[in-house]
Amino acid sequence: MSDPDRPAPTPVPAAPAAPPASPIPTWLRVSSEVCARLLVIAAGLALLIYLVVLLRVVVIPVAIAILLSALLVPAVLWLTARRVPRGAATALVLVGGLAVLGGLLSFVVNTFINGFPDLRQQLQASILSIQSMLMRPPFNLPADWMLNVPAQISAAITANRDALTSGALTTAATVGEVAAGVLLTIFSLIFFLYDGPRIWRFLLRAMPGQRRNRVDVAGRRAFAALVGYVRATVLVAIVDAVGIGLGLMIVGVPLVIPLAALVFLGAFIPTIGAVLTGAIAVLIALVANGPIAALIVLGVVIGVQQLEGHVLQPLLLGRAVRLHALAVVLAVAAGVVVAGIVGALLAVPLLAVLNTAVRSLTSDAEQDPATVDAVDPRQSQLAAGKAWRTEPGRMNRLFSRIRAAVERRRAAR
Repeated sequence: MSDPDRPAPTPVPAAPAAPPASPIPTWLRVSSEVCARLLVIAAGLALLIYLVVLLRVVVIPVAIAILLSALLVPAVLWLTARRVPRGAATALVLVGGLAVLGGLLSFVVNTFINGFPDLRQQLQASILSIQSMLMRPPFNLPADWMLNVPAQISAAITANRDALTSGALTTAATVGEVAAGVLLTIFSLIFFLYDGPRIWRFLLRAMPGQRRNRVDVAGRRAFAALVGYVRATVLVAIVDAVGIGLGLMIVGVPLVIPLAALVFLGAFIPTIGAVLTGAIAVLIALVANGPIAALIVLGVVIGVQQLEGHVLQPLLLGRAVRLHALAVVLAVAAGVVVAGIVGALLAVPLLAVLNTAVRSLTSDAEQDPATVDAVDPRQSQLAAGKAWRTEPGRMNRLFSRIRAAVERRRAAR
C-alpha cells in the first residue's frame, strides 16, 4: 500500500529521437544556401548601382562635395579652435579654398587648352614617325596596312556620325546639368563644412543601438582615410607635375608647361593617368629630341612614379589607405564603365573609404568614438593599443559554432 504523503517520482525525460537523415547531401545544401545568399547580395548591389547611375546628377555633386570637405574641413576646425565662429570660419575657408582651387585648376586647364594645338601636332608627328619605324626592319609591317590606319579611323568616325551628332546636340542639356551640379556641390559643401558633425549624428540614429559606437568609429576612420587620400592626391599631383616638368625642361622637350599641366590632371586618376600622361611625354620627346632624350624622359617618368609609389603615398596615406595596384586598376576601370571620367576620379577614394570602414567594422576590438579624430589620417588605422574587447572575436565565434555542430552530430549518433 503506497503512502499518500509521499511525492510522486519525477518522470525521467525520454532521450530525444535522432533527426531523420536528410535526402539532400550536405555539400549540396550548403552550396545552394551560399549561392542563394550571393544572388541576393548581387541583386542588392545591382539595384544600388542602378540607383546611383539613375541619380548621378545628384550623387556626383554630393560625392565631389564630400571630397572637397575632406580637403577643407581641417582648416575650419583650425579656425574654430582659435575661437573663430563656425559660420565665419566656414565662409573664410569656403571662399579662400574655392578661390585657390579654382585659380589652380583654371591655370592648369587654360594652359593645357592653349597648348593643345601644338600638342596635337606633335602627337600626329609622333604617330607618323612610329608608322615609318614599323615599316622598316626588323618589323617590316605592310606599308598599305600602316597607311590605311588613319583612313580606317576616319571611316569609323563617318560610320558613327549620327551618334556623334546626337551627342553634340545634347550639349545644352549637358551644360545645364554641369551648372546645376556645380551649384549643388557648393550648396552641399557649405553644410558639410558648417554642420558636418550634426549630419553624421543624425545618420547614426538609423543604426541599431548596440552597434552605433562601432559604426561611429568606422565612419570616423573612413573620413580620416578620405582626408589623407585627398591631401596625398593633391601633393602627389603637384610633385609629379613639377618633377616631370623639370625633367622635360632640362632635356629641352617642347611644350613643357602643357605637358606638366597634363601630368597634373592625369595624377588624379591613380596609376592609369600617370602611365598615359608619361607615355605622351616620352612620345613627344622621341619625335622632338630623338631616342636618347626619350630614354632620359622615360627614366625621369619612372623615377617620379617610383618616388610617388614607394615614398610619397606610404608617407602621406599610411597603411590603412594603401591599396593593391590591381584593386586600383579594377576600380578605375569600373568607374569609367559606370560614370566615365568622373567615375574614374571617384572610384579609388570610394574604394579607400570602403576598405577602411570594412576593416574597422570587422575588427575584433572596438574603440571609443570620442578618441578617434576624423580629420587625422593616422586615425584611419586600427588602434589596437587603445581598444577594448566588447564581444568574442569572429574566428572564436566561428570555431564555437563548428564545435557545437560536431557535438550535436555526435549526440545524434
